[in-house]
Amino acid sequence: MTALKSGDKFPDGVSFSYVPYTEEKGDITSCGIPVNYNASKEFANKKVVLFAVPGAFTPGCSVRHLPGFIDNLGKIKEKAVDLVVVVAFNDPFVMSAWGKANGIKDDSILFFSDPETKFSKSIGWTLGERTARYAMIIDHGKITYAEKEPGPGDVTVSGAEAVLAKL
Repeated sequence: MTALKSGDKFPDGVSFSYVPYTEEKGDITSCGIPVNYNASKEFANKKVVLFAVPGAFTPGCSVRHLPGFIDNLGKIKEKAVDLVVVVAFNDPFVMSAWGKANGIKDDSILFFSDPETKFSKSIGWTLGERTARYAMIIDHGKITYAEKEPGPGDVTVSGAEAVLAKL
């Protein structure tokens, strides 16, 4: 498959892995059990903002990318967005800890692992073996916005402000 673009259908067969947040496992050192998330099925009836980062706990992702989505979460949700999802190549335990480390103690932002970078590779949006930095809006299974950053350190077309402007 090639890069996704506005007007495309979100692909079939896309699954991510994540650790659902629970209060019992709310401490950053507590580990829940990863589950598979059938994104193709779940995104079919929702409006979704998905953004991808090269790695959890990295400076660009933790300082410049994720905070914009946390800070603008209310504005994004006001645009009838059902799900906000961040995807990285890291395993689901790391993604869960990254969410907790950033104060996300609910399902307001889902922290997904792209196992073996399968989805990102399928659309050609990787940085070596890592997920590239990109964002997309999926509206009931249809892509309405999809952009990959031109440079590995850039946060322009995939940042919260750019996505918010397209909602």
